[in-house]
Amino acid sequence: MKILQLDKNHPLISEQLTAKGFVVEEDHISTYDEVLEKIQDYEGIIIRSRIPLDKNFLIKASHLKFIARVGAGMENIDIETTEKLNIKLINSPEGNRDSVAEHVVGMLLILMNRLFIASNEVKNGIWKREENRGDELLGKTFGIIGYGNMGKATAKRLSGFGVEVIFHDILPGLSDEFATQVSLDELQKRADILSLHIPLTNETNYLIDENFISKMEKNFYFVNTARGKNLKTKALVEAIQSGKVLGACLDVLEYEKSSFENLEVENQDLRFLLDSEKVIVTPHIGGWTHQSKIKLAQVIVDKILADFKS
Repeated sequence: MKILQLDKNHPLISEQLTAKGFVVEEDHISTYDEVLEKIQDYEGIIIRSRIPLDKNFLIKASHLKFIARVGAGMENIDIETTEKLNIKLINSPEGNRDSVAEHVVGMLLILMNRLFIASNEVKNGIWKREENRGDELLGKTFGIIGYGNMGKATAKRLSGFGVEVIFHDILPGLSDEFATQVSLDELQKRADILSLHIPLTNETNYLIDENFISKMEKNFYFVNTARGKNLKTKALVEAIQSGKVLGACLDVLEYEKSSFENLEVENQDLRFLLDSEKVIVTPHIGGWTHQSKIKLAQVIVDKILADFKS
């Protein structure tokens, strides 16, 4: 079986699959059109986010048996067409769920305890104690939307912080020792902190908008390590300005390129977020640790080998 790897990943993918008899070729630079010219030669594709696999691409890939996404999100793939063409989809959310969960907790602690601000002040000769009083996680209600791999790992990390974790998910019966499933209305009524762990779909695009925020009963902290377009940025900016949102931790932005490699838009709302002391922004690195790079790759290899023989 010939496999084309379209993004740079940990070398163990090529090494282990080659050892099992697969032919793995790498192409990290060709454009969409250039890949399209040769894709019919391959039975498998391994990707992250560099090239969109749309209907036109998938129809051209006439021998394709599987697409393996090194990561969780599948929004770059035309899933409806893969189903019609009987192309198996593989992803690896198990590989970076722990790094995402740690990133959520880390950003919140930095934001709520003003650690970054206070550190910069001291380094610049400014010594403020009263102005840098923190806000504790202890005693708060932490609301999660989406209780898959990332949501569950986040709830587990919070178990030692003395918070009550509740979550909403479209699937029923997911409560466990770390969190309790509730309706969306109840989550909006009770949550002091809201954290997103959902894919980007037609239903979740701009899920967090002015209407959603207005239904949050408490003033709250907001965390997004899912997808930038799950959030309407302008609505968040207005909520921070009004005090409804106490602070935000954003690892993803509405204005990212589809490859996640940089921003494609700069505007007044983005500038507000970047300038605000109430916002922590990181460059889509929640699932981006040294350990997760290995785990993501290993999960992909294991799943390919479980379903296909060379």
